[in-house]
Amino acid sequence: MSQRLDIYQSLWGMEQRIPGRSEDLPEKSLARIADAGYAGACVDPNVTEIDDCLRLKPHFEALGLACMVNAFPHSPESLKPLLDMAAELNASQVNIIADVKPLTATAAAPVINDWLELASHYDFPVLMETHRNSTLNDLFYTLEVLSLVPELRLCADLSHFVVDRELQLPLSEDDAHYFSQVLDRSDSFQGRISNNQQIQIAVGFDQHAHWVKQYLAWWEEGFRGWSTRNTDDATLRFLVELGPPPYAITGADQRELSNRWQEGLSIRAWVQSIWSTIHPAADGSL
Repeated sequence: MSQRLDIYQSLWGMEQRIPGRSEDLPEKSLARIADAGYAGACVDPNVTEIDDCLRLKPHFEALGLACMVNAFPHSPESLKPLLDMAAELNASQVNIIADVKPLTATAAAPVINDWLELASHYDFPVLMETHRNSTLNDLFYTLEVLSLVPELRLCADLSHFVVDRELQLPLSEDDAHYFSQVLDRSDSFQGRISNNQQIQIAVGFDQHAHWVKQYLAWWEEGFRGWSTRNTDDATLRFLVELGPPPYAITGADQRELSNRWQEGLSIRAWVQSIWSTIHPAADGSL
């Protein structure tokens, strides 16, 4: 067997948020994701939304879509019901984005260790996502946590840390090293591209080309490290997660400035190309 790349699309990222227009039902969005050839879709519940997610289980199964979960626990104790939900959905992976924010890494470490012990009782990998306004709020704090919790593995959404640090290009030697440390601890990656001021940029605009190039370089570095660390039959999961407004920038008419669905397909194609460079004989999921 050879290592595999599975690319998911965010269900949250299917929202349009156009004033005066109702959203598509999640079942319709799942069908569009499946028709586009994605391996799976990602749901983003807090504990009050567990039942809504469970109602989607037959649609995931009928469409042949794998399920990823971005879990949003609001307390240390509320992770368990979200993991139980993920197990019922036969989730392939859970990423924790917790509204649990100790002021110091030292205070965060025992909470995270408790979560890792809890996660060990489930069959799917449980990662912590690099995300603002959550436990791993910023780059330097996260680096401290990683040194205190050597077992912790990450889901890398680098856009948050680029904005957090107002990162400058070209990367300094120190910044390149910091991001490499995060990539070395990452077992999954998310597909949003930011610059140092905006959390999500239009990837096809010429003025953003240098940031696109940087993210592609990070993903390649991350994929190569992951491939070296993992067994020949391992699966790398990449989530295309371009968010609706206000993540997506809008004009005075409250309409987005670019086609987010098509941008997601572009990111998917770039990621597949990176994977093919690393694994020339492997077939990544579309």
